[in-house]
Amino acid sequence: MDRTRSLRWSNWNVLLLVPLLMLITPWFNFDQPRLFGLPFFYWYQFVFVPVGVLCVGLVYVKTKDEPAVKGKPDKLGVDDLDEGAK
Repeated sequence: MDRTRSLRWSNWNVLLLVPLLMLITPWFNFDQPRLFGLPFFYWYQFVFVPVGVLCVGLVYVKTKDEPAVKGKPDKLGVDDLDEGAK
């Protein structure tokens, strides 16, 4: 049985790198500027939560209708799901 597994690629997937920027701590490990008395370190993280949700949601909406395999129906038949030998 010839199985080809591959990841679906879309240019929208690059947007998923934006939430990862929050993990680079030296970029935001500062006290100033403060917002409502909160140090930059904290309010930057609070801002990145909705930004990350928007990025992931946008990528999902833009890529959900793309078929995993081009040229074939998106729904697999019973024979395609069977992992046993034929």
